[in-house]
Amino acid sequence: MKRALISVYDKEGIVEFALELNKLGWEIISTGGTSKILKEAGIDVLEVEEVTNFPEILDGRVKTLNPYIHGGLLYRRDDKNHVKTVEKIGINPIDMVVNNLYPFEETIKKPNVSHEEIIENIDIGGPSMIRAAAKNYEYVTVIVDPKDYIKVLEELENNGETSLSTRQYLARKVFNYTAYYDTLISNYFNHIEEVEFPEKLTLAYKGRKELRYGENPHQKAAFYEETGKVEGTVAGATQLHGKELSFNNINDANGALEILKEFQDPTVVAVKHTNPCGIGSGETLLQAYEKAYESDKISIFGGIIAANRQVDEDVARRINEIFVEIVMAPFFTEKALEILSEKKNIRILQIPDIMNNDYRTMDIKKVLGGILVQERDNIILKEELKIVTDRKPTEKEIEDLLFGWNAVKNIKSNAVVLVKDKGTIGIGMGEVNRVWAVKNAISRSEEKVKGSVLASDGFFPFKDSVEALAKAGVTAIIQPGGSLRDEESIIEANKNGITMIFTGIRHFKH
Repeated sequence: MKRALISVYDKEGIVEFALELNKLGWEIISTGGTSKILKEAGIDVLEVEEVTNFPEILDGRVKTLNPYIHGGLLYRRDDKNHVKTVEKIGINPIDMVVNNLYPFEETIKKPNVSHEEIIENIDIGGPSMIRAAAKNYEYVTVIVDPKDYIKVLEELENNGETSLSTRQYLARKVFNYTAYYDTLISNYFNHIEEVEFPEKLTLAYKGRKELRYGENPHQKAAFYEETGKVEGTVAGATQLHGKELSFNNINDANGALEILKEFQDPTVVAVKHTNPCGIGSGETLLQAYEKAYESDKISIFGGIIAANRQVDEDVARRINEIFVEIVMAPFFTEKALEILSEKKNIRILQIPDIMNNDYRTMDIKKVLGGILVQERDNIILKEELKIVTDRKPTEKEIEDLLFGWNAVKNIKSNAVVLVKDKGTIGIGMGEVNRVWAVKNAISRSEEKVKGSVLASDGFFPFKDSVEALAKAGVTAIIQPGGSLRDEESIIEANKNGITMIFTGIRHFKH
């Protein structure tokens, strides 16, 4: 008679599965709550204590940790010495394990949960048992996912046993499962010990969503969400309309969200290829949208729009005048949703907590042979603004300079933005030298450049950028300072009546 050990926290479908096993002649061993519900369903169950000849102890901390369990799982059926050993001791084979673990992930998400409760939800016996079964997958079937019950039953009904390929598939799922589970525990202890960079780093992501392709059609791709950190993100969005998100959609949408989170006033960010083509703030969202749109009427076509206020009918009508891939906002009025949904291919994402900005998460970049890990750039200004020129900025210039400083923080370096009336009018980004970024921003702003202000994510290594800005009619500059040639830039600014502020902090983004 084949024997299955069933002990599950998630009891979805377990009674139906056990009933079918019973019909196929399997003997069932079980523990605790699982044993109780199986017996209530009329299924004959052999208690674990009857197998181990040892009672469950320490409030359930020890029940399956026993040679009669692990010996029955781990011995090789084709090894004469293994067979001889278990027969001599009286260990019977266990041919299947059905188990899922204590809900550690759900426990750490509970509000005001105590450390003691979290510790008690670290499963010990379960991981040991399923790892043992998975190691011996040549002979033992192990199931941790209720979705696999049907697959296993079909093979048992048709062939009398599971295939080796199925057992290997199930074993692979076990080791993925336990690795994820252990990573959550490790991350919890790193958190309470305030360890940002542990000696060995493991990452926990879940919810694989296969994408049609990656950045290009010949690249395979998938999307995983970060465990417990989806508030205010694309992963936590509700899609209200449109086709499935692509790899580039998700990446670009994230770029828009990172910028949007820097602004508290009604703001709209328009993004193309992770970089903004327009950022605008206003007293109303419609004003903000107009500023973002006017920044670059060409590049916004086919782009992504993120708003930090409810999208109403007026904003929706303006958006619908052009083609955009995605619109993201905390909420949409019923009429706005109706208007936007007129276009079949637009993706509409609702993110109620769109301004949630968890700076405790780490910024991770994959490189060949490893990963780079750093704190997120969670500071706008470290110290008071330092005015380094003869002319002091006006209140209006200060307002636009600070708007530009918030904007440039999340633009790919080398980055500069030209701003007027809390709206970008020209953006230069991703250049290999700063004066090219400056000249591109001036070119893109056209005649609007006169009377605008500029924010630069890094210092000016030479005075050439200031010369170009003065010639274009820019009146104020905000930049980190710190160049060996700062004095040359200051002299050039004074010569042209430009006010310049040093922040003492840079915001490179690569």
